[in-house]
Amino acid sequence: MRTYLVVIDETPEAKAALHYAAVRAIRLGRTVEIVALIPPQEFVNWAAVEATFEEEAKLRAEAAVAQAAGELVEATGVQPKIVVKRGDPVKMVREAIDESENIAGIMLGAAAEGPPGPLVSHFAGTVAGQLPCPVIVVPGALSFEELERLG
Repeated sequence: MRTYLVVIDETPEAKAALHYAAVRAIRLGRTVEIVALIPPQEFVNWAAVEATFEEEAKLRAEAAVAQAAGELVEATGVQPKIVVKRGDPVKMVREAIDESENIAGIMLGAAAEGPPGPLVSHFAGTVAGQLPCPVIVVPGALSFEELERLG
């Protein structure tokens, strides 16, 4: 079954992208895969401190994806596949794309104000013409109702 890949964090624009992906999935008979990213930690001289930072980042990412998945199921009934990846965000999203032949599109949320984030800049700009699927940039300023009308 074809799948929409959504990168999730604690931001409102990520929730908008996830909601839009769910609306599209319902209407087109597709599924949703949520990818939570754990960025690499900056080097710390003390291994125990670095391990604590990494564990805290992992727990934050898992909590964000669990909350997002719960909200998604409650609002739309769509049961997402959940993946947690650690490393450079651009490389981890590319890896998620390459690992599946069923990706129908990448849903990325754009902040309501300010410049686009690194994932939107990269995937909707630098490599957009080389991807095996469309990139859908979801405006973070749209309400869930507006996203449902558009979906």
